[in-house]
Amino acid sequence: MRIDRNGTWYYQGSPINRKELVCLFASVLRREADGSYWLETPVERGRIEVEDAPFVAVEMCWKDCDCGDGSPRQCLSFRTNLDEIVTANAEHPIRVHLCPRTREPRPYVTIRPGLEAKINRAVFYELVALGQTEMVDGREMLGVWSEGVFFPIDEVRSLEAAAE
Repeated sequence: MRIDRNGTWYYQGSPINRKELVCLFASVLRREADGSYWLETPVERGRIEVEDAPFVAVEMCWKDCDCGDGSPRQCLSFRTNLDEIVTANAEHPIRVHLCPRTREPRPYVTIRPGLEAKINRAVFYELVALGQTEMVDGREMLGVWSEGVFFPIDEVRSLEAAAE
């Protein structure tokens, strides 16, 4: 089995078109410390190839919510291609990996421990539109807030250089 970079699941080279079946497989998906992915049930274990991330964040919902301290804060929730919903916070961080060759941003959000969803391009543009600049370790960074946690997207100077 394998999952391509667009989040399509395959069995013996053919796409699995039944979403319910893919959701069942996804519920037993695990990631080992060495980075390998496994489908694991109490009686069986099988390796699965993942080209990028096992899930794709296809929608983002933005709202102000009360996170327990009485003051409203921005909360960003993501829906995956398998209809799993997760709100970005300390346990579900957003991270942006820059491709060393192209410098293209590759954004991800943690769904479960060791399992991430790649944030698709349209959703990433929505995320960037919500961006604010903050000082992080002495550098001005563009990022977003969710449940009181700031997630850097990129350094402001590198964005300015790219615009020139």
